[in-house]
Amino acid sequence: MALRDRIRRWQLWRSIFRHPAPVDRRNRVAVVLTNLVLHLHPVAIPQHAVRFHFTWCMGGITFFLFLVETVTGVLLMFYYRPTLEWAYNDMLALRDVVSFGVLREIHRWGAHAMVIAVMLHMLRVFLTGSYKPPREFNWVVGVMLLVLTLLLSFTGYLLPWDQLSIWAVTVGSNMARATPLVGHEGPFQHVLSVDGVDLITSGSDARFVLLGARSVGEEALNRFYVLHCVAIPLVAGFLMALHFWRVRKDGGISGPL
Repeated sequence: MALRDRIRRWQLWRSIFRHPAPVDRRNRVAVVLTNLVLHLHPVAIPQHAVRFHFTWCMGGITFFLFLVETVTGVLLMFYYRPTLEWAYNDMLALRDVVSFGVLREIHRWGAHAMVIAVMLHMLRVFLTGSYKPPREFNWVVGVMLLVLTLLLSFTGYLLPWDQLSIWAVTVGSNMARATPLVGHEGPFQHVLSVDGVDLITSGSDARFVLLGARSVGEEALNRFYVLHCVAIPLVAGFLMALHFWRVRKDGGISGPL
């Protein structure tokens, strides 16, 4: 008996894979439907869905880059300490010493590529009309993922803790002061007041919540680190799973107009 057949008859193998090898159409359908990863994809897809000139493969490339960012980001967390004392020095070590700087550069350039891939994916969806019914909800989910991608870039920009990142985040966070209702310089700010006393001030508005202080400091570094490494990736991962699921439930990738 061939080693391959012996492995497939092994009880451990059969307890993990409930169906035999996909040698015919019936088994292929059963394998796809009962596999954790494969069941996200339909058993059969239309021919246009695998044509590069129609999809540009931007959705798959974006997901691949997210996985690259996740793996390299976890590895970088072993060496990086989000404190005023160590953040900049750890960044220099990651740039010059750890893995000869390759690990950090993969993470940095992967982030740039992910932003570009997400924008190209949105452009492709718009040009092919893939946002139209019944896919309008998935378009909204995609827009939310685009915003989260930009937020990942923004929060990660502060982590090197150099002059460029500190002042860039200072300028970016200043925009939060003009947020409607919750920004102390924004429109309708006086709506939230009691007996003429404003509830939203420079010490309690959207910018203060983002930075944890009135200026960019260790509180902001800590909050951006948690947002960049934990909060935003978890939300993005959930929305991506929802995005993939809705693509399948909406009949797969939309056809040409």
